Amino acid sequence: MIVTGGASGIGVETVRALATAGAEVTIATRNPAMAEPLIRDIAAVPGAGVVRVEAIDLADLSSVASFVRAWQGPLDALVANAGIMAIPHRQVTAEGWELQLATNYLGHFALALGLHDHLRAAGTARIVIVSSGAHRNAALDFDDPHFVRRPYDRWVAYAQSKTADVLFAVGARRWVADGITANALNPGWISTNLQRHVDDATMRALGAMDDNGNIIEQPYYKTPVQGAATSVMLAASPLVNGVTGRYFEDNQEAETVAHDDEGHAGGVAAHALDPQAADRLWDYATNAIR
Repeated sequence: MIVTGGASGIGVETVRALATAGAEVTIATRNPAMAEPLIRDIAAVPGAGVVRVEAIDLADLSSVASFVRAWQGPLDALVANAGIMAIPHRQVTAEGWELQLATNYLGHFALALGLHDHLRAAGTARIVIVSSGAHRNAALDFDDPHFVRRPYDRWVAYAQSKTADVLFAVGARRWVADGITANALNPGWISTNLQRHVDDATMRALGAMDDNGNIIEQPYYKTPVQGAATSVMLAASPLVNGVTGRYFEDNQEAETVAHDDEGHAGGVAAHALDPQAADRLWDYATNAIR
């Protein structure tokens, strides 16, 4: 198994749960040194699978390609967990993609596409894509996905990148005949370094920080262990054998909703399940990585 971003946040707990159950896991991360304490911890657990670490920068398609070239053997599961959120100012990659869309979606898409044959070789393989409830706030703007003409909004950019993640799962229905399924999920609200780009003033405005800079845990916040639970289920549980193109939260398939009434409300937006949008995005991304 591969877990991107497996050296921090819910990625750590995803790796820990899978490996201590016996799975061999490769942590794909920009900073391999961060994974070493986790690798040592898991190595001390009787019966745990071997955990390795390899470098990857999802915003750099050449880095993704290098990771793919080095991979050997069948791949049972790819957990697309890494992500960035709320970059204050518009940044673009070498391909001209807005950084959040490039990291959260395109890098993972390129990784899955490159590893397709290895996933197929496993016989039954799974792609697990960590999205967010924020996807309900914005559909993917195909006319200007990289904010070339419209003003850059870091929250809209984040939301559309997470919509793209769900559309990735929907579009992957074309791989069912290869024994590959793909599903997206919302891990919930968790305090991790994902929030590192959110300034203190915004955190206070959201009610997530007090005047002294202390994080205020909301009643609906989860621990990293709880946040990783749905990823682990989708990666390993027999309960979802053959299930593809769906969106889950709290270990259950989410219902479709028209809009987001509250910041922490559940459900999946219809715009993220649109098969035509999913196919359009698949073609657009495929052309970008050629």
